[in-house]
Amino acid sequence: MQPSFELFDHTADMGIRVHAATLPGLLAPAGEALYAVIGELVAAAESKPVTFNLTGDDPAELLRDYLTELLTLFDRDALRFTSVDVHSFDERRLSVTVHTAHLDKERSSFLREVKAITYHQLAIRPVPGGYEATVIVDI
Repeated sequence: MQPSFELFDHTADMGIRVHAATLPGLLAPAGEALYAVIGELVAAAESKPVTFNLTGDDPAELLRDYLTELLTLFDRDALRFTSVDVHSFDERRLSVTVHTAHLDKERSSFLREVKAITYHQLAIRPVPGGYEATVIVDI
């Protein structure tokens, strides 16, 4: 299964559905989907890598926390990830290093403001050939 994502409307919010062959494989397309909700974000100058070590009660919660970290980098520092190195992702722990770049604000197109990554309908489930994740973002 090739990593992919799709966006769907959800009552004043936006839904993200991600598919990948492995649990760690969900992370890059989930991040790209978050950025697609915001707009067309063009990377400019490379920045420093950022490592997240997250703990939680289940993989879906960890995915939500990861996306919240990406949103914080975007909002606070005008950074987007360019690639992700997954060190571990299991039932209770997610450790990743995201390689980042500053946004080229002149070439980027901003469509929506994402306020938060919600817990509403948050899920990761096995599907034939891999995993499917569903995330709802508050816009």
